[in-house]
Amino acid sequence: MEQLIPKYNVAGPRYTSYPTVPYWNDVFDYDTWEQTFRVSYQQHKNDGLSIYIHLPFCESMCTFCGCHKRITKNHEVEHPYVQSLLKEWSLYCKIFDEKPLVRELHLGGGTPTFFSAKNLEDLINGIFATARKAADCEMSFEGHPNNTTRQHLETLYTLGFRRVSFGVQDYSEKVQRAIHRIQPYQNVAKVTMLAREIGYTSISHDIIFGLPYQGVDNIVDTIEKTKTLAPDRIAFYSYAHVPWIKGNGQRGFRDEDIPNGEEKRVLYEIGKKLLQIYGYKEIGMDHFALPSDSLYKAWDNGRLHRNFMGYTTSNTKMLVGLGASAIGDSWYGFAQNSKNIEDYQQLLEWNQLPLFKGHILNQEDLILRQHIQNLMCRFETSWSGELYFHDIHSVIASLHEMQHDGLLVIDKNHLKVTPAGKAFVRNICMAFDLRMKRDAPETQLFSMTV
Repeated sequence: MEQLIPKYNVAGPRYTSYPTVPYWNDVFDYDTWEQTFRVSYQQHKNDGLSIYIHLPFCESMCTFCGCHKRITKNHEVEHPYVQSLLKEWSLYCKIFDEKPLVRELHLGGGTPTFFSAKNLEDLINGIFATARKAADCEMSFEGHPNNTTRQHLETLYTLGFRRVSFGVQDYSEKVQRAIHRIQPYQNVAKVTMLAREIGYTSISHDIIFGLPYQGVDNIVDTIEKTKTLAPDRIAFYSYAHVPWIKGNGQRGFRDEDIPNGEEKRVLYEIGKKLLQIYGYKEIGMDHFALPSDSLYKAWDNGRLHRNFMGYTTSNTKMLVGLGASAIGDSWYGFAQNSKNIEDYQQLLEWNQLPLFKGHILNQEDLILRQHIQNLMCRFETSWSGELYFHDIHSVIASLHEMQHDGLLVIDKNHLKVTPAGKAFVRNICMAFDLRMKRDAPETQLFSMTV
């Protein structure tokens, strides 16, 4: 492992989509994208669709965060933004021309619990006033441990939410000060136990490795404390240091304060070992779940899915992205909303979907997307039949060194990632990323894979 980390620690995507955003078409054709939405809806409407709602406001800046957000303490922005979201949803409903079936809904941010329980209730009721909720609809939200209240939890539970994710990151006071995210263990424990008391069936904690000043003792302490709260899921993922994209938002510390690639991998391996000792199963890149959780069950029965929301239990082909910077996916095309909140709201006032860029997938994209999905969700893929593509032999050739290093096994038309290779699944996926191979970036676009 010590030899493999320097070799494979390169900049690479996290593959919530293929093609990745930097490789989308230069010219966005709105009419063609809308047509892909109509076609896909007719093909997949019985399967239902997923909705991601981006709530971008935060009261303070967390310097580890790479999300699109607006820092403000002015809560008067809540109601107008909710009205904009509902206006955007009404424009999508015109495309569907009927009440769509919603299989999954997620509130992300930003800080969704920046919004009052009443405004969140108005938002969800507004969505389902013109939509049908699937009997097994999975509804989830991201809660900040410091401001998620009993009223938030009870209101959203009554509306059908059964899953909540709390951002923990690390319990070290020094690390928390560096990333400007101060939240004692007591705050996380209080809100976790409250959610469980109310009846939430899946509680998730996010833990990050590779943060500034973070060492082995910090990871061990954080996971030991996490064990006492027994969340159903844990996202244990690498800090993505991308200050060239996010500007000064990720400059609350020096580069030399961040663990290097080998140090980060040690943090991960120790953390992973502890999680497995405590009964958590690895079910995808940087994700762990107890066997009783729905995410593990989805992985176990081959239905784990990955999209712009990350790993999900609902294998829907369509994702509607609502809110500033949100990305929609028709399966045949992607489209992203304006990142600027004022521009987003102005376009909606003009009765336009607030899109500013996107990509229509060609046949090769669709095939490669499925291979990358297979690798990210099941750690294996096959290229016979419909998933055969003409460049497969060059892809296999580029994987021979990884096979020699014990990261994967190739047998005829099948590839399987080994246990050692799971740590490098992003690198393996990059072998299938023909768009990036054909147009290698001159500057760093992605965070490091380790």
